[in-house]
Amino acid sequence: MAQHAQELERLSSRAPQGPLTIDLSRIGRLDTFGAWSIDTLCESARAAGIDPRITGIAQENSAILAQMRKTRGSSQVAEGSRSIVGDFLESLGRGFFLAIDDLSALLSLLGSLVFSFALALKNISTLKLKSIVHHIDQVGVRAVPIIGLMTLLIGSIIAQQGFFHFEKFGATDYVVDLVSVLVLREIGVLLVTIMVAGRSGSSYAAEIGSMKMREEIDALRTMGLDPIDVLILPRVLALVVALPMLTFIGMVAALYGAGIVAWVYADISPASYLSQLHEAMTYTDFEVGMIKAPVMALVIGTVASREGLRVEGSAAALGRRTTASVVKSIFLVIVLDGIFAILFSALGM
Repeated sequence: MAQHAQELERLSSRAPQGPLTIDLSRIGRLDTFGAWSIDTLCESARAAGIDPRITGIAQENSAILAQMRKTRGSSQVAEGSRSIVGDFLESLGRGFFLAIDDLSALLSLLGSLVFSFALALKNISTLKLKSIVHHIDQVGVRAVPIIGLMTLLIGSIIAQQGFFHFEKFGATDYVVDLVSVLVLREIGVLLVTIMVAGRSGSSYAAEIGSMKMREEIDALRTMGLDPIDVLILPRVLALVVALPMLTFIGMVAALYGAGIVAWVYADISPASYLSQLHEAMTYTDFEVGMIKAPVMALVIGTVASREGLRVEGSAAALGRRTTASVVKSIFLVIVLDGIFAILFSALGM
């Protein structure tokens, strides 16, 4: 084929000196490359001001050649008419419909999870308790050190910045109130959720994606087992149980870090800090943070499982789906946090 392409390029570069007639009477069957070659030669002749003539072509070959001309003409028109605005609108529309498809698939998987959980409640023996405990250990117990360290540092930073800036206005007494509200209502649950999405959500997507690549999920279906019951439901339930506990630990660590900064940086004794914290804290703030945690855990687990199930056969696809799992989970978590903020404000909480 490379030799024919070189010969065609040589013929096309030579401008014909007279009428051009292409005799196809000895051509039994014409494929797409042959049709493209003939059409390219004709285009070169037309560019030189010569109208080529094709003779002896069979009817089926004529149809292929006509289709090739039509395809080349439409692609040239489409390429010439493209613009930056058109490309932007096209990508925007494609992204919108892809987002709708993703949301639809996510809701479908969420419905399957709820249905599977309801069936498991009717027959507890079908619930994979050993698997749930194992995953609670993986995503909950083993995550305590990093969650505690990160939230302690964030609480310290918030307190330090609060004391630094509020001191200019003589309002350092309100720093403890600021830390209390931020940690209990927003920062505690949001920071822990983002870290869990990056740590455990990516792990879920990679594990399920690897099983999909090795056809283990198809093997489960062949054995009459539902992958949602065996693989996804235990992971999601473990996350729903573990995330509120991690959120509570994160809140305590952040408040503890803020107390250290108040003691060292602002010379507020631990007893005075605890007294101010006791006055600033309300059960409603704590309740708001803890209500968000299981909902966000459900979103992270569902998104990670869905992306894992979409892996198709290659390591590159596994990497893309794992990354998409983290990005989508964090995006949805932040959107949900905003929705919760509006909802709780409307409820007066």
